[in-house]
Amino acid sequence: MIGRLLTRVFDAQDRWTKPFGDAVHGLLHPLFQRLSWLRDLLIGRWLGHPLHPALTDAPIGILLLVTVFDVLGQPDAASVSLVVGVLAVLAAAVSGLADFADTDGRARVRATLHGTIMVVALVGYLVSLLLRLSDSTSPAGIGLSALSFLVVILGAYVGGDVAYVLGNMVNRHAFRGAGTKWLTLEPAEMAPDGSIPVGRPIRARLGANNLVLVNDGTRILALHDTCAHGGGPLPEGQVVDGQIECPWHYSRFELATGHVRRGPSVYDQPAYEVRERDGGGWEARRKATGGG
Repeated sequence: MIGRLLTRVFDAQDRWTKPFGDAVHGLLHPLFQRLSWLRDLLIGRWLGHPLHPALTDAPIGILLLVTVFDVLGQPDAASVSLVVGVLAVLAAAVSGLADFADTDGRARVRATLHGTIMVVALVGYLVSLLLRLSDSTSPAGIGLSALSFLVVILGAYVGGDVAYVLGNMVNRHAFRGAGTKWLTLEPAEMAPDGSIPVGRPIRARLGANNLVLVNDGTRILALHDTCAHGGGPLPEGQVVDGQIECPWHYSRFELATGHVRRGPSVYDQPAYEVRERDGGGWEARRKATGGG
């Protein structure tokens, strides 16, 4: 299959994409950590959906028009489309860099290849634009645009791997059931009097789900224990102003509702109701509305 062949070709690039990606990540991660408001804007937290995939549709469509106008013999329209397409590529790239700043493991390696291919395509389009400035019907400029579009398609394919094969920037709870039946809650730790310790995250089991519990002194708050962004273990995080902070990428979720309050997560966290059970112990169920 073509897909398996391409995967082998992509994997063969690991010898340079891994060290290169790690170096770029080392620069971007602290930058976006300091500019958290900018990161949250660029990753799409305000949308509740990653921004980069939405932005990438624009340059691909616009750059396709460059080739269409070239075929139709409309060099001026092709040149205008090329300028707009280059600007759209840059906008998509900035949002992609914000995502990359909190991308780990295999996804980072493949995202490095994706970004590098897109830079190659961008350089090709810029050279094409320079050639068109002196001659709008330049065969070299037109041919380079067509070749660059093929490179864009290859880069988009690799980007699809990052999201759909490796699961980067997808909601870790997308396929989790939303049943609201009360089930026995099994905290991993209990105080001597049978209560849940106050002020720190506690692991718990609820049927097939694992939760993080926080006793704030007046009530028991519970969320699913796996961060919706990158799968980080929330019970290992810390409580900050009524929010649980993921120890991996420092996303914060409101304990009472599961709502994401700080990226890089753009998704809410499944939240649960907890109550004392008749005869002692605890039970919980997923909230019908709210987080997740």
